[in-house]
Amino acid sequence: MKVLFVLAALVAAVSALPIEERIHGENGWYVPQIDGTSEWIDLKEAEDMLSLGDQMEDRSSGNAVDFYLYTSSNPTKGKQIDASDASIRDSHFNKDHPTRFVIHGWNGRSTDSMNTEITKAWLSKGDHNIIVVEWARARSFEYASSVVAVPATGAKVGEMIKYLHDKHGMSLESLMVIGHSLGAHVAGFAGKTVGEGRVHTIIGLDPALPLFSYDKPSKRLSSEDAFYVESIQTNGGKLGFLKPIGKGAFYPNGGKKQPGCGLDPTGSCSHGRSVTYYAEAVTEDNFGTIRCHDYEAAVKKECGSTYSSIRMGADYNAYMVAGDFYVPVNSKEPFGKIDLRERSE
Repeated sequence: MKVLFVLAALVAAVSALPIEERIHGENGWYVPQIDGTSEWIDLKEAEDMLSLGDQMEDRSSGNAVDFYLYTSSNPTKGKQIDASDASIRDSHFNKDHPTRFVIHGWNGRSTDSMNTEITKAWLSKGDHNIIVVEWARARSFEYASSVVAVPATGAKVGEMIKYLHDKHGMSLESLMVIGHSLGAHVAGFAGKTVGEGRVHTIIGLDPALPLFSYDKPSKRLSSEDAFYVESIQTNGGKLGFLKPIGKGAFYPNGGKKQPGCGLDPTGSCSHGRSVTYYAEAVTEDNFGTIRCHDYEAAVKKECGSTYSSIRMGADYNAYMVAGDFYVPVNSKEPFGKIDLRERSE
């Protein structure tokens, strides 16, 4: 609790820049608040706040990280596991099945719809070990306090990955770590902990922008954190990054705002669509893409009209994808669109 009070005091004391000089993600951030509003924190104040938070985090023991295993034998009720032989032996973990770690963002829980949607999607594709991560500090009242906890949370996930690999034969070559918002950065730190490029795939679902800097990849999800990193960016420039995060960066509807979300003043609908799109992509493989010269063309939707052979969220993307892609989407389910010529074949 001491961490929360100190961070809250720092946030309240920051000196704001004139509105016309504020550039979100460059000289500061609009930091989300628990009531759905946002509060500006300039770059220097934020760096001081996060530095102090890091020092206090080193002495904190209030960041429990729990793991819940779902398989075809227990598809709806997770079995809590830990890094012990007895725990894994008494679960349905099977080293011969591909493993997926799923990590929620701020204010999330293991039972949230994000986790159930992705778990259901992957189990519909065959036998998998789905390990849902619940990290206690994500439920902090202060967003900044959750940000401070991201590196340590990612390290704990990384240690669990190493344990399952070293002691129980889990394959890193078929491993995916999937994180939404702050959970995407947790996934990045998990990859850094395991070792550069050793985790096969990380999927970043609209990686969180507030209090993260594009020019500091060691402090966020980076394209180097796994053999392949894919980012699905749906609320860029607000709650998520606009600049490309993954080796393969996908921009549904240009990556800023999603159709069917209405005015969406907080960005939460567009931010959450990354999860919905990904779950649909896993089950349907129906998100056609258009390759772009760069991410700015994707944002402007100026990439032409010729569909590529790449599908957003496809499990084979690791071997064939690099670059930025515009993704046409519908305003309601099914959200994915494919080349009309494919439908006629």
